[in-house]
Amino acid sequence: MQLPTNVSSLRGMIEVPGDKSISHRAVMLGALASGRTVIDHFLPGSDCLSTIDCFRKLGVDIRQDGTTVVVEGAGPGGLREPAAVLDVGNSGTTARLLLGILAGQPFHACLVGDESIAKRPMGRVTKPLREMGARIDGREGGNYTPLSIRGGALRPLRYTSPVASAQVKSAILLAGLFADGVTSVAEPHRSRDHTERMVRLFGGEVNVDGLTVSVAGPQRLRGTHIYVPGDISSAAFFLVAGAIVPNSEITLKNVGLNPTRTGIIDVLTQMGADIAIDNVRNEET
Repeated sequence: MQLPTNVSSLRGMIEVPGDKSISHRAVMLGALASGRTVIDHFLPGSDCLSTIDCFRKLGVDIRQDGTTVVVEGAGPGGLREPAAVLDVGNSGTTARLLLGILAGQPFHACLVGDESIAKRPMGRVTKPLREMGARIDGREGGNYTPLSIRGGALRPLRYTSPVASAQVKSAILLAGLFADGVTSVAEPHRSRDHTERMVRLFGGEVNVDGLTVSVAGPQRLRGTHIYVPGDISSAAFFLVAGAIVPNSEITLKNVGLNPTRTGIIDVLTQMGADIAIDNVRNEET
């Protein structure tokens, strides 16, 4: 199919909004760390703001000014029992990763979300967390929100996941930061590894052996400075536009190129698009 266009070329430089997955994790790990974490190019969308709101209710001092966020880390044992329910809004990432963190806390919390979240199953996360020792109750045996979580001393777990899921893996690894011993997650194939990379950025240790990822707990994280790279999902629109409009030259600044998320670049290159990647840097460590 051919679509007519009057555009002769596309040219310019663009910086797309920050990566949502990394924005979530930066707030979460910053809240757990000792010391201050400064997050630049944060994505101030509703999902990430739900994460900030939940951690404020857990006693963490978080200041946000547009795309800059400053987190005064609570450090080990620093999170506080919330007086109100933790409302994750429409954010499944907030819900599942927060469950992993709450599993390791010596207090009770109640997690809720909007109507959409209430329809999303949480059993793939609550099941392994229960095996680690967390008490989690909710609708249909704890498979749906609202969820009641009472954490505490966790047992390490060697878990084989039936599906490759970055959220399931991340929830278990975050819980493993509080367990006494080695917690590992084996997947049938590779999922996104933002959590593993970012735990290292915050001074933690993560071991990767093929499709198995493990952490030895308990671990102490330290605050850091992080610039959230642009979200390649947002960049994809401009990549495609530049590829299909003749004589175009578009520069996309500071885009995250996690190897698990570069499929759009691989496909466009295979189709003949001329894409160059410059100024590659790795801020994992």
